[in-house]
Amino acid sequence: MLPVVIVGGLHADARRAAVARLLADVPGAVALHHDLTTAASGTVVRTVRDATGLRSAGEAPLVNDCACCALREDLVPELRRLAGDGATRLAVVELWDSVEPRPMAEVVVAGGLTLTGVITAVDPALLLPCLGNGDDLAERGLAAAATDRRTVADTFARQLEYAPVLAVVDSPEADDEDRELLVQLHPTARRVAVPSGAAPGGTPAPGDTAGPGGTARLSAQESEADAHGVSTLVWHRRRPFHPERLYRALEDLTCAAARSRGRFWLADRPDTLLHWDAAGGALCVEPAGPWLASLPDAAWDRVPPVRRAAAALDWHPEHGDRGQHLVFTSPALDREGVTRLLESCLLTDAEYAAGRDAWKRLPPAFDPLLEV
Repeated sequence: MLPVVIVGGLHADARRAAVARLLADVPGAVALHHDLTTAASGTVVRTVRDATGLRSAGEAPLVNDCACCALREDLVPELRRLAGDGATRLAVVELWDSVEPRPMAEVVVAGGLTLTGVITAVDPALLLPCLGNGDDLAERGLAAAATDRRTVADTFARQLEYAPVLAVVDSPEADDEDRELLVQLHPTARRVAVPSGAAPGGTPAPGDTAGPGGTARLSAQESEADAHGVSTLVWHRRRPFHPERLYRALEDLTCAAARSRGRFWLADRPDTLLHWDAAGGALCVEPAGPWLASLPDAAWDRVPPVRRAAAALDWHPEHGDRGQHLVFTSPALDREGVTRLLESCLLTDAEYAAGRDAWKRLPPAFDPLLEV
């Protein structure tokens, strides 16, 4: 069973340093990399290298005009070939800049391979510039497909928050604020120092398994913090939002922090859990399924045990697991200002007392955003 470690991240120099250290430290390790910059010519270039240099190179054709799809189709067969050569002891999958680790981890696992680690390599000095960059990946030559509409900021945020291990390059340009921002953005991560250059020490170990990422991980990150000029506000309320007032406040809330994420509910949509994901001055709001309290008892058996347990620990006698849970992290965060603005978007006492039938008649301000 060939162990596979995924190393990703937009910070290419940090990523290469982490991969180089793994190759140097683990005898028989090889790095498999698919370069998507050649996609315009109709192919993806695949290279395999070890600590001594390049071992082989080849091309994979695009699939449905999608470079990332070509990577998916080619990845498992190449890993199986390495597993069968009898000499490879560790396969390091070095992802191209904008490729996110989560879907690639799912491809590896679905292919019956042994995924033993997911690492995102980070240069702390580049954290804030990346989180503040609302450019489309296509504008930076980083799109993985013609239909790729992701931004630099949201892509980097997902790369960072999914990986349970962060390989942090020793950057002379990084200061205490940068390093604290990294801690608060992903407080549960194991951070391993990787000095810049080709011969650093202290590499992430292959034995760290992939984490859940996304909303599921939020419960592990919900700790308030304030250090070195960086703050994290965790805002939790039981009363629903007034859809129109919240919609009017979206721009100010989105721009209030370098990163904000969480889950919330609207009074006119009492059964729908909504996901909040903001970075780079852009906000993504999308339905994330029903609140557990809205499900019939028979449907609970299909809910993952972790989610059932989390809901039970925070169950409200009237609303069940419904509630607002938003986390804002940023240097110079105006915690009081953000709190006041959020509170002003909740139903007033009179609106709340009117009951759910009245709530459902409130203006459906979020319909255009949710493409209803």
